[in-house]
Amino acid sequence: MAKDSDSTSLRGRIGALVGILMLALSLRAAVVSVPPLLARIKTDIEFTELTTGLLAMLAPVVFAVFGLLTPRLIKTFGLEKTLIISLACAVLGQLARVFMPEVYSFLALSIVALAGYGMGNVVLPPLVKKYFPERIGMVTSGYVTMIAVGTWMAPQFSVPLANVSNWQVSIGAWAALSGIVLIPWILQLIADRGVKRSEHLVGANGVPHPVIKINPWKSKVAWGLAIFLAGNSAQTYVYFTWLPPYLQDRGLDELTAGNMLALFAILGLPMSLLVPLWVPRLKNPIVAVLIFTACWIVGHLGIFLSPTHNTVLWICAAGLGQGTFAVALLMMNLRSRTTYGSGVLSGFAQGLGYAGAAVVPMLFGVVQKATDSWGAAFSMLGGCLIVMLIGAVIINPSRTIEDDAPTTEEMGKLERID
Repeated sequence: MAKDSDSTSLRGRIGALVGILMLALSLRAAVVSVPPLLARIKTDIEFTELTTGLLAMLAPVVFAVFGLLTPRLIKTFGLEKTLIISLACAVLGQLARVFMPEVYSFLALSIVALAGYGMGNVVLPPLVKKYFPERIGMVTSGYVTMIAVGTWMAPQFSVPLANVSNWQVSIGAWAALSGIVLIPWILQLIADRGVKRSEHLVGANGVPHPVIKINPWKSKVAWGLAIFLAGNSAQTYVYFTWLPPYLQDRGLDELTAGNMLALFAILGLPMSLLVPLWVPRLKNPIVAVLIFTACWIVGHLGIFLSPTHNTVLWICAAGLGQGTFAVALLMMNLRSRTTYGSGVLSGFAQGLGYAGAAVVPMLFGVVQKATDSWGAAFSMLGGCLIVMLIGAVIINPSRTIEDDAPTTEEMGKLERID
């Protein structure tokens, strides 16, 4: 079936492209801009060990909750309106929390900000599906790269910005980035008036068959991707939470330990560029997963067995293992046929995936303290790898989430039988 001009040209979709990339750039700001300034924040707001731990857990927990809720919002309001709601929450939460005089109100408004970004996480894949169905790999490469850049940018500039102002201005300034994202989307909504973008499932004969309802809880594809993302995200959050204190405990100084975490984070950037352009060409995406899994294994073993020798090598290996995260984001579109299916798959996988990411770093610390052994804690990373590989096996076959959903014709047959 020939593609019309709307699907073969970027004309009329520049606003959407800019909006997708800018949204991706802003997604991690609320998460990673606070930790570098926590010592300064404590001079004004009394953080205890408990509330500091709660702050560390907020992002994956809120991302998990709103990962599961956002598909309902998309179904009710549509992608663009849900996106605007998410941006409003992000801006409001980030701006308001800097004026809070005590810790629990600060945490409450952090939840509002993170809820906005949690919704943003979910709407990105279906936005790519809707506006760029023929350029999924290229646009996914762009937005995953921008997520990596944003993850580096916020902590990199938070302290210098606070030095020339204060921590309130530094944290609140990132709200401006989310506010700016509204501009291209408003322009795109104006440009989209009268433009029809199909969200139907197109069959082999070219005839569109709208999907009635997708239940991800009964979909092997959805469960596979959720399991895969959970295993991947758990490892990443363990590194972000425990790598510096572990390396310091093993003898590295504070600056070097911090630099190793920064190196781990920035290595997500080349993977973000490579994976979405390479993996769609593979008949079996699990080949890429196995390569990145080998990188994770080398990194885990090296950091555990020889943390103070060849540390950069081990961190580089683990950092390249983050390619599995880019694979997970890409699969949200490769394992769906419609914008609706992509939204459901994105919400379900990220909801359960981030729930796993919230639990494992906490258990990592509990196990380490209970056993007084880093070895027992590191063994949990091996479990995460097994979980991730199980998910990879499930999502490897070329099957979509819509394959588990009844079409209009099938629903009609069921009604006639009843």
